[in-house]
Amino acid sequence: MLRKRFGKILCTLLALTMLLSLFPASAAGVEPADSVYRNAKIYTVNEDFDVVSAIAVKGDRLVYVGDEAGVDAYIGSNTKVVDLEGKVMVPGLVEGHMHVAGFGSSLMNLDCFWMPRQTILDLVKAAAEKAKPGEWIQGRGWMNTVWEDTSYPTKEELDAVAPNNPVFLTRTCGHMGWANSMALELAGITKDTPNPQGGEYLKNADGELLGCMTDTAMNPISSQIPELTIAQQQEGLLKAQAQLFSYGLTSAMDAGNSIEVYDEVFKPLYESGELKLRVYGMISHTAADNETAQYLKDHPIDNENYEPLYNNHLSLRCVKMFADGSLGARSAAMLEEYSDRPGHIGDYRYTQEEVDPIVKVAYDAGYQVATHAIGDGANHQMINAYEAAIKANPRDDHRLRIEHYQIVTPEDMDRTIALGILPSMQTTHATSDMLVAEDRMGAERLKGAYAWRTLLDKGAIIPNGSDAPVELVNPYHGLYAAVTRTNRLGEPKGGWHIEEAMTREEALRSFTNWSAYAEFNEDIKGSLEVGKLADFAVLDRDVMTCPAEDIKDTQVLLTVSGGEVVYTRDPNTTTIMWNGLPLSFNSPLHIEPGVIYAPLADLANSLTATVTRDGAKATVALDGKTAEVDVKTVSGVEYVGVRALFEGLGRNVTWYDLSSCVSVGWLK
Repeated sequence: MLRKRFGKILCTLLALTMLLSLFPASAAGVEPADSVYRNAKIYTVNEDFDVVSAIAVKGDRLVYVGDEAGVDAYIGSNTKVVDLEGKVMVPGLVEGHMHVAGFGSSLMNLDCFWMPRQTILDLVKAAAEKAKPGEWIQGRGWMNTVWEDTSYPTKEELDAVAPNNPVFLTRTCGHMGWANSMALELAGITKDTPNPQGGEYLKNADGELLGCMTDTAMNPISSQIPELTIAQQQEGLLKAQAQLFSYGLTSAMDAGNSIEVYDEVFKPLYESGELKLRVYGMISHTAADNETAQYLKDHPIDNENYEPLYNNHLSLRCVKMFADGSLGARSAAMLEEYSDRPGHIGDYRYTQEEVDPIVKVAYDAGYQVATHAIGDGANHQMINAYEAAIKANPRDDHRLRIEHYQIVTPEDMDRTIALGILPSMQTTHATSDMLVAEDRMGAERLKGAYAWRTLLDKGAIIPNGSDAPVELVNPYHGLYAAVTRTNRLGEPKGGWHIEEAMTREEALRSFTNWSAYAEFNEDIKGSLEVGKLADFAVLDRDVMTCPAEDIKDTQVLLTVSGGEVVYTRDPNTTTIMWNGLPLSFNSPLHIEPGVIYAPLADLANSLTATVTRDGAKATVALDGKTAEVDVKTVSGVEYVGVRALFEGLGRNVTWYDLSSCVSVGWLK
């Protein structure tokens, strides 16, 4: 009887649903949406990690998140309806730690990211040949640990290629600089210049300046470099925005800028409508008694009623501090000496007595405090400072942050959790630093390094980011590193300390609602729920189920911010992804039904492979493997089949039709 009755009710409900679907939204008592996206696989990343198929957008907000039948009620005569044909949608990604303005400025200088030593010198030489005598040459991204000779570079190498121009190249970590003699001379730095607090001038065996310096020791050179004009900074900022949107990033935390930069560079672009990226800004804070400290006191934060500026586009309720440098530069502040440099414990920016009042000024004014701390000594110091501020002035919801949080003792991890401090970490740092981490720390201290699983199991959440321009801004590299604990080459096999990896769900949360929570914005973004901002991205693959090695190659098809389409991938672009980066070619790809051909010479050059020819065939050798492939000549250019080549070289090859993207995987 009960079953019969339930069946009648079900039939009635189905009939009503069909009837409502025949009428416009207004007839169902629902205001029509501006746009509807349906027939998708939508990861809401809400508390239950629900997967739905449709959303509706009104203004800049989501008014419906659910199934196909329910979204019909939101479709009116003027509603834009987008059939996503089964594609994957995720919330707009939230970049939890990067340098937005710095990334933009870096796009205006030489890109040295992980390039071979000689390639960087060639870039400097080419720039010097174009520059006027005395004009500064700048760049960023060199990484000595990936060179064949991993020693730090010298001023003499730069002198040889740029004798008439001051040169300053920042290491990828941002905590070491490489200068030539002219730059050192202009800054007044000699072998007798004392090391400043928090920095060091490196010297060779003869006691002469090497040409490299760490952290605060870079300041005399930085002060000599002409600042970019406001117009140049804004140009860089808009270039950065375009890149972030192309990766599905709709929000980014800007890890430290002066109040003047926010006022003079960011705000005018928001007012003109050119800047659409949501930015969580951090005001650089270095002392307890300077102009910035006074500004904080004069502009306290009302945490109960704070609202972001420019319709949820700019938040300025956080300050940024530095406690130490980086592991690669041996300037991360350690509790004990470096294993590979006896007697050296890194560079503390402050003593405990100095840092406590600096934290207190910002904390007491209601600001969130976020501090760069990498070594276990710097982390210990900042946990002490935070604990003192909290005890002196308890606050229900402080969300104090430590940025990077790379090397921490087990005892300090427990204190972090107990005090409610957020460990803001960047997963790609582990897969970069693994090249030197054990040498620097030894196996025992390594147990407290990059310990994501340990922290998560203790109850923490981990906001994730790239720290760009320190690492590439691509968030899918971060998702991939979080899950695999390998670098983009798939090394080491099985993952570096894989026991500390995240699950895919945790990794996606780290780039969405966990990062939103870390900036007090979890109520408006970070997940796809009714009432939240309509920020989302459509992907070419399912990052929750695709081969783990392919996560890093993810292509974004569409990015929407506040209901507005801010990026659309060119459907005519075919991309070949190798080690997480797109290959570039001097000649166009040749495409025939079912086969993509790439220029042989360009491929060999990009892969640093060797090629031998035998008539209409070529043998390509790479990583100890060889592949024999047919050569096809088109318009005078020799081509080879992409799949045939890479599978012959022992690689997995996956074709993603939605983006016309070839993902070349790990060596089998």
